[in-house]
Amino acid sequence: MSGHSKWATTKHKKAVIDQRRAKSFAKLIKNIEVAAKIGGADLSGNPTLVDAVQKAKKTSVPNDNIDRAIKRGAGLTGESIDYTTIMYEGYGPNGVALLIECLTDNKNRAAADVRTAMTRNGGTMADPGSVSYNFHRKGVIVVPAEGTTEDDVLMAVLDAGAEEVTPQGESLEVLTDPSDMVAARTALQEAGIDYDSADVEFVAQVKIEADAETARKVFRLIDALEDSDDVQNVYTSIDLTPEVQAELADDE
Repeated sequence: MSGHSKWATTKHKKAVIDQRRAKSFAKLIKNIEVAAKIGGADLSGNPTLVDAVQKAKKTSVPNDNIDRAIKRGAGLTGESIDYTTIMYEGYGPNGVALLIECLTDNKNRAAADVRTAMTRNGGTMADPGSVSYNFHRKGVIVVPAEGTTEDDVLMAVLDAGAEEVTPQGESLEVLTDPSDMVAARTALQEAGIDYDSADVEFVAQVKIEADAETARKVFRLIDALEDSDDVQNVYTSIDLTPEVQAELADDE
């Protein structure tokens, strides 16, 4: 029985991974469609689309899917792309602030999914403005730490508008004003430094330091929220020390 049980567990884990990968693909495709709708299909004149495509490729989304998404979004296939962005605010375990960004064609479904995930995983909804005041839009570029140093990255982006470079586990995070993100990304490329992603995100100004148990609860809540096809991003005010990050890494 133990062999069967192990296989069943492995199969279940693989199913979960496959399901999450499919959801991730769908969300990346949606980003490409929206970027193409707003800025057109020409990559050379649409930096937002460049970043959306780069992120999709790094997540192994097939090129055919990417090309079709660009054409759909730009209206070249005759299909209608009509998504609405909705922001929900709330609190997770121990008062960690959450900003939940939805990109949806069905507001009622998105609202129901968010409320259900919050209620079942120790979260509470908050009034509009009660959480978002603490979050500011920033350009966030994630650079793999392997093969480069914090000083290398800082030197590359310092004159391109970067505000700070901070270690984040196995990555380095470059923060910029949203208007400077493309310049900073270009500066990294010119310096021969690869990057994993470049996005405009909401970054908490005041963060809450959390222990490993609180972090696990918050991450479970985020996972539940991201199970919804309509939830595009979840931003939090959680702050993890290197010691807590190391403890969480042992869980994997």
